[in-house]
Amino acid sequence: MLQNIADISHHPEVLDIIKRALSEDIGTGDHSSLSSIEKDRIASAKLIFKDNGVAAGINIAYTILKLNDSSCQINALIHDGDIVKHGDIGFVVTGNAHGLLKSERLLLNIMQRLSGIATIAHIAAEKIKNYPTKVLDTRKTTPNLRILEKWAVTVGGGQNHRIGLYDMIMLKDNHVDVAGGIVNALHKAKSYLIENNLTLGIEIETRSLSEVKEALTQLPFQRIMLDNFTPETAKEAVALINKQCETEASGGITLDNIEDYAKSGVDFISLGMLTHSVKSLDISFKIKL
Repeated sequence: MLQNIADISHHPEVLDIIKRALSEDIGTGDHSSLSSIEKDRIASAKLIFKDNGVAAGINIAYTILKLNDSSCQINALIHDGDIVKHGDIGFVVTGNAHGLLKSERLLLNIMQRLSGIATIAHIAAEKIKNYPTKVLDTRKTTPNLRILEKWAVTVGGGQNHRIGLYDMIMLKDNHVDVAGGIVNALHKAKSYLIENNLTLGIEIETRSLSEVKEALTQLPFQRIMLDNFTPETAKEAVALINKQCETEASGGITLDNIEDYAKSGVDFISLGMLTHSVKSLDISFKIKL
């Protein structure tokens, strides 16, 4: 999981994302800058937040800037995870004008997206801060950007669910239906782990209280997901489960009703909206001589 990584900017996967994105954007050269600005021109720039929220991606912006101009000088004023308001300056950078212009769009695209994710994760976590329930993300992420988006969730105060298909067995409705039911699905999953000498957690999705009862006959396993339960039925399910395994509520949960689900006593609440439909934070990068 990514919640213990304070600075992800030099992670090999992140560096690969940055380098591929720069190559995609620059191609044969930044001809706009090359045609209008001297190659040795020095300039400065300010990163300015134009929305209230949580900053995420500051260190990634530094990495982008350094890749385009290793000698640039950066004065950090705000750090990843800081609460920001309209008008706050994240950092000031001085360096080669061409390097700043090549960095501008990529660092903004990444920071706006990640800060938007961190902001919504922070809002969700704050709404249930008085309960032991934790906010989780999902796999509803932008392809090839999952590591960045899931990291941004942790910056905002959420936690990561599984990173991908490989680090947990999660038996969802399609798995259950194709396998022939909850009992068959769980039995096959446990046998698979033994046969392949794996120690992955198992989570089973349930769609009703009767399915919860069915799943409980197959303990032990890690977690039961309560999919599209109301807060009231989630509370009934939590009582049935009685701490015999972890519980997770998912589906139909919004910022308006998330506290109702936390009150049900579930251990986790997973929210696809943290990454799949988040509003980017408005940020600008203003360059001047």
